[in-house]
Amino acid sequence: MRIRFATARDVPEMVPVINAAFALEAFFGGHRTDQKQLEKMLDKGQFLITENEGGHILAAVYVEKRGERGYFGMLAVDPPSQGKGLGGALIDAAENYFRLQGCVGVDICVLSLRPELLPLYRKLGYAETGTEEFHPERPLKPGLECHEILMSKTL
Repeated sequence: MRIRFATARDVPEMVPVINAAFALEAFFGGHRTDQKQLEKMLDKGQFLITENEGGHILAAVYVEKRGERGYFGMLAVDPPSQGKGLGGALIDAAENYFRLQGCVGVDICVLSLRPELLPLYRKLGYAETGTEEFHPERPLKPGLECHEILMSKTL
């Protein structure tokens, strides 16, 4: 397993990995992301990716330095590779990247429609710090309400 920063050439291979990982988010219609969105994200931040020995992308996480704090999101592990520690390895890599950038903490957002993620992030040292209104790029299925749960960790 190798972790490195993604380049624009990696985006086409990242799209299906991210969409497969987020397929369980049935509260959205359509796919989680596309090439255009990932390219736009690369203008503001970076993606850390995990590759296998053959150079195929197995997992990705978006990282962005925001002043003295870091933000990570869109953590995605290809379903056949889930449960093998890749997500945890990418979170560790993201936190180490932020430490090297001089960040004092890390922030994440968890959608209220994914409450099963809260205990996982709490185990990693993240604590809820508030909520924010959610402005999805894709519409939610009719009748669903959602907000963002903000979580932070001191480095």
